Parts: sequence; structure tokens; C-alpha cells
Amino acid sequence: MTHPFFLTVAYAGGGFHGWQIQTSLRSGQGDLWKALRAFEPAAPMPQGTGRTDAGVHARAQGVLIHTSRAWEPYRLLAALNAHLPKDIRVMQARPAPEGFFPRQHAVAKRYIYRLGLGPAEDPLMASYRWHIHRAAALDLPAMAEAVAPLLGTHDFSSFRCTECAAKSPVRTLHGIRIVPGDGGVDLIFEGSSFLMHQVRIVTGTLVEVGKGRRLPASLGSVLAARDRTQAGLTAPPEGLCLEKVWYEARWGMGEPSPWGERT
Repeated sequence: MTHPFFLTVAYAGGGFHGWQIQTSLRSGQGDLWKALRAFEPAAPMPQGTGRTDAGVHARAQGVLIHTSRAWEPYRLLAALNAHLPKDIRVMQARPAPEGFFPRQHAVAKRYIYRLGLGPAEDPLMASYRWHIHRAAALDLPAMAEAVAPLLGTHDFSSFRCTECAAKSPVRTLHGIRIVPGDGGVDLIFEGSSFLMHQVRIVTGTLVEVGKGRRLPASLGSVLAARDRTQAGLTAPPEGLCLEKVWYEARWGMGEPSPWGERT
């Protein structure tokens, strides 16, 4: 008999070649499994909610693990963190119900892409933002106007990378908010799920709008084209962070999704 636990894992992505375990490159999944096996040698591989690309950060990667005994959650958290490097941490541990799988039962995610603005890059934020070197300010109202055609359920082929292995390019985007902050701006994406590089490609395209290189109304045509070459550049990974995941309410793993659940 094994005991399932659900972990909330955070990591600074700069030191990882993504979440998914790899043969010879460092990954979040690999580091966590190594830490778990230090005191649970027979533990199966931890299962995450979803992949993050090399260099992408996470504040709320949901992970299912199985242990051979019924740990007290805080002691399990402390034991894992004692065997993990400082750039990856278990932030929360709780028992998981039988039959719960984070990847299958996630219904919505929030990603934040952070842009740095201003005449010089903040060295303390350089690992967590894409700094836009530009004398003139980005046109944030134009960027906010441009997102309207992307909201809802669409074929996002124009905003997926050529290596994306998803069976369908159709995704539901609940919202994109543009929130100015100290020295930069956050682009907050909320949706049912995302294609490979989708957030980064949308971000790169919106930055082109902000620079005046594209009209805000043009993104509808880009979406309709279903052609990756029609969209903008892929924003670099260091600005992107997986911030929150919502799961099916029946499992009791956090608050329910504000947008309901999939049909």
C-alpha cells in the first residue's frame, strides 16, 4: 500500500531544462524524484500538472507523489526540502484522495509573463523578466485592445511552436490582463490549458503591438490565419511563470475554478 500526497512546488527555472525528467539534463521532476528517493527508495516518479519549458519558472507546479508510509505533511515537506537544491522548493504538502491525478484533473491555469521597462534593466529582476530596451514607452492601451480577438475558444495554431505535440490546437483563453507595476508590466494569462510556447508567442506579438509595429486590430487576422509565421517572435523563457492551477472541485484540492469546469 502506498500513500498519495499532493505537493505545490516552486522553482526558479533558469537552472532547469524544463519540468519533465530528461536523460542527462537537469529537470524539476528529476530533482524532486532524487530528493524523494533519498528517504523513500522505492517511490515512483512524481507526476506534475504540466510541463514547463527550459528556463520557465513555477510558483505552483502541482505534483502527485506516493510514499510507503503515512507521513505528517509538514515532516514530508521538510524532508523533501532538506534534499532539494535552493532553487526548487516544496511549498505545501497535503494528503491526496485516491484517484486524483493533477494533470488529468486540472481545469484552468494562470501564467504571468513579466516585462521590464525603462532605460536600464534591473539586475535584481533580470532572471525573472524580459526587459524591453526602448526609449519610448510601450503603448499598453493598444496592447490591451489587441487581446480581444484571442479571448474564448479558438484554434491557436498561429500561436503554437512547430514542435508542439498537442493533438488539437484548440484552446480556451479566459482572459489576458495587462497590469503595470514597479519598473515593468505583468501580462496575466488565464485559460483552460496552453499549447507549447503559446503564452510566449502571444507575448511577443503583443510587444510588437506595444512598439507600434502591428495594429491592435491585426491579431484577429493572425489568429484566423492558423499560421505560425503570421505571429510575432517567441518571448524568452525567463519572463514566464506558472502561477496558479485550478482543479476539479470534486477533489477538494483548492478553490474551484472561477470559470466552471470542462464539459
